[in-house]
Amino acid sequence: MFKLYRYLEPLDYNFSFPHQMGEMADPIQLKDEGNERFQAGELDKAIECYTKAIKLCKDKKVLAVIYRNRSAYTCIILCSPTAIDVDATDVKALFRRSQALEKLGKLDMAFKDVQRCSTIEPKNKTFLETLRRLGAEIQAKLKTTFSTDSRVQNMFDILLDEEMDKDKKEKAANNLVVLAREDAGAERIFQNNGVPLLLDMLETGKVEMVLAAIRTFAGMCTGHKARTMAIIHLVGIDKLCSIMAVDNEDIALATSDLFQCINDSLTGGDRRTYGKEEALVLDASKDLKSILLALLEMVASKKVSGHGRDQALNLLCRNVPRKDKKDHDHSKSLFTIDHGLKKILKVCGQIPDLPDQLPMTENTQLIASVLLDKLWDDLRCDPERDHYREVCKFDPNDMDRNIHAINALSGLLQGPFEVGNQLVGRQGIMEMMVALCGSEREVDQMVAVEALIHSSTKMSRASFIITNGVSLLKDIYKKTKNEKIKIRALVGLCKLGSAGGDDYSMRQFAEGSTEKLAKQCRKWLCNSAMDTKTRKWAIEGLAYLTQDADVKDDFVEDEPAMKAMFELAKSKDKTILYAVACTLVNCTNSYEKKEIMPELIQLAKFSKQHVPEQHPKDKKDFIQKRVKRLLKGGVISALTVMVKADNLLLTDQTKEMLARVFLALADDAKDRGTICAHGGGKALIPLALEGSAIGKIRASHALAKIAAVSNPEIAFPGERIYEVVRPLVSLLHPERDGVQNYEALLSLTNLAGLNDKLRVKILKEKALPEIEQYMFEDHDHIRQAATECMCNLVTCKEVQDRYLEDGNDRLKLLVLMCAEDDEKLQRAAAGALAMLTAAQKKLCTKMTLVTLQWLEILQRLILHDQPQIQHRGLVIVYNILNSDDNELAKKLIESEILEILTVIGKAMDNPKRQLVIDVARTCLVKAMDLGLIKPFTTPS
Repeated sequence: MFKLYRYLEPLDYNFSFPHQMGEMADPIQLKDEGNERFQAGELDKAIECYTKAIKLCKDKKVLAVIYRNRSAYTCIILCSPTAIDVDATDVKALFRRSQALEKLGKLDMAFKDVQRCSTIEPKNKTFLETLRRLGAEIQAKLKTTFSTDSRVQNMFDILLDEEMDKDKKEKAANNLVVLAREDAGAERIFQNNGVPLLLDMLETGKVEMVLAAIRTFAGMCTGHKARTMAIIHLVGIDKLCSIMAVDNEDIALATSDLFQCINDSLTGGDRRTYGKEEALVLDASKDLKSILLALLEMVASKKVSGHGRDQALNLLCRNVPRKDKKDHDHSKSLFTIDHGLKKILKVCGQIPDLPDQLPMTENTQLIASVLLDKLWDDLRCDPERDHYREVCKFDPNDMDRNIHAINALSGLLQGPFEVGNQLVGRQGIMEMMVALCGSEREVDQMVAVEALIHSSTKMSRASFIITNGVSLLKDIYKKTKNEKIKIRALVGLCKLGSAGGDDYSMRQFAEGSTEKLAKQCRKWLCNSAMDTKTRKWAIEGLAYLTQDADVKDDFVEDEPAMKAMFELAKSKDKTILYAVACTLVNCTNSYEKKEIMPELIQLAKFSKQHVPEQHPKDKKDFIQKRVKRLLKGGVISALTVMVKADNLLLTDQTKEMLARVFLALADDAKDRGTICAHGGGKALIPLALEGSAIGKIRASHALAKIAAVSNPEIAFPGERIYEVVRPLVSLLHPERDGVQNYEALLSLTNLAGLNDKLRVKILKEKALPEIEQYMFEDHDHIRQAATECMCNLVTCKEVQDRYLEDGNDRLKLLVLMCAEDDEKLQRAAAGALAMLTAAQKKLCTKMTLVTLQWLEILQRLILHDQPQIQHRGLVIVYNILNSDDNELAKKLIESEILEILTVIGKAMDNPKRQLVIDVARTCLVKAMDLGLIKPFTTPS
């Protein structure tokens, strides 16, 4: 392009023509001179002649000829449109421009010009031959240009070109990542020297280049064991770990995803199959062991950034403990305990305020605690647990390491509490904590107070600390000027003050003390000048104190404090999730509470046993007011962000609490629209699919409440609507309570009424037998909901086939339900029967065989006061007449049904009942067509 412009530049200036040319004033002579120069091969001179002639010529026809001649020179392509503009049918100009474009490599443009030429002169063989040739060349070029190999090479060329535009590089990087996600593309990248080129991208050190390379490797490793092993050996595990160790959150996360892809491919976690490559793969256990050892080294290495350490711990959490306890192989957990437990404890024992500590994020130590808990939970026998405890022990006489040991103990108390609790019970440990509280060094006080907070979970420990440590905590709170220590001391007092839980009669402190503590917590929570980690402790305090109903009421009335907590819940510090979830569970009273029989209460009072008392403000009307305040304060947006947290700190226990909160918030049907509008429906889906058994049930129930009264397409937009089906079907179980069954059936009815794809999805989740079972339920509402759901499902062939089967009472049940007094049940059953008999003519005959009362039931339907039920009955009548069973049709017309049809059909048009009247008339016409009745004729 630049060469072309450079050549044309002289055309804007005066040329030095030969003397005789300067004397010429006739454009025709100049044209002829140009022709002679062109024939002689003097192209530059020819252009000069043509250009001079163009300036002088006034005749349009001659001007078109001059332009056409000048366009013969291929590089004058920019001037040729002028000739065509003068005469659009000038095929010579078009053809010459086509030739020029072809030489410039513009095959598509050349093809269009020749196509116009062939349109003007369709019999010109030159044009037709050129058209065929250019078409073939274009196809070949396209094939080459768009082949995978060419695309891969082009992308690498762009990415490794230092002078290339940034936008083009970003686009090429994204294209490479997308291409690697397809097996064919991943294979071509691998075969076309892709690994060395990707390593070159890693060496650039540029964040966007490194991310593109890592994500491309992840695509190449996904689901392909042989290719994964080759990449590991070509790149090296140490190289990948060094990349994950850099202080960049995005790179650390992308490398973690790559390691996960590698693990899934080598262990078979990715179930996809790609050809027969597995037969060629050697044992991957050595590589998996090397990766595990490398990750354990990263955990305690000072060269690893906080983000890298987090991702190493996350990978260990995901892949070391067994996902299924039925799997007997827990060798990875035992190996990790032997080679890495002390390293994980070292992370827990780090104190950021001291010098020379490991680089960590705000989440690192809590992730380490979660890993400790998962490893403990994965052990199978007492000797293994004894070994775990032995590794965790420390010598209380080693004063130089006391502060780190106490901090590690806090980590154990937040993870495998049983281990931590046993260590706290060892002689001298509690005394050591109290002694550290009295230390002059502030960091000692801070660590000791945190340990006291975590160790006072058990009532026996709380009692010890209440006796021995309350005055100490109060003293620290009053005297220290360090806000970080002050707030921790306050949280310690909060936890001790709430040791009685929600039992109104078990208050630990004097009347009004908990409210004062909560007020101070709210004050700190609203202080935006404080760092997030310190303000987090204010929420910890509220998580304990909100077990008191007075504190709950005060908190939801304090809108700034409530909104401050919601904003903190959206922050990067995910250690806050559990405390926020606890606070919300307390405020909504959505915790598990056993119902105590009145007789047992009387018996306990008689035997002088302690009887828990409910706070007056924990009654239903107070709870509802608190829920409204939370919704108004923006709790849903905070919950949706918390659920999205891609972090192991969103534990199953935290998920369960969030599910409980959602269920409490969705209790009032009027609030469900608000929940959907702020993304609550979307947020509930992952909670219903993953987590603890109780958590999944609670989230599924909340989904059912929403889908039962909302438009599912609005509540769960796009493809998410199909993800809702499985959680709803999970509620159709005998162990679930009746409300859960009922609301799940209502929701499935709504979904089944939308489209065939959703109906098929419901059937694939094996919901049909459960729905049929609930149609036999004694409870009227559940039976009605199940029948309505079946009414929406009968359009599916699979459902129709079940009703065609012999040896069951499905059809009989529907027919008998049409005679029920419950109008809603009657309408649903009649609708299902109408659709079934319309889709399967055999069912018309079968319907008359399942019960002798069929005719009486049919008459009752078509005489019903409700137009909807009457209409369904008339449709069934029409289906019988249209069933090809002449004997049955004759029997129907010979009954009182003919008289009923005649009365309805002769009625005057009525907008409210027109549908019924029209169907009755259609039935009469059908009977006349069958020759069962004669047309009405007037006497002559």
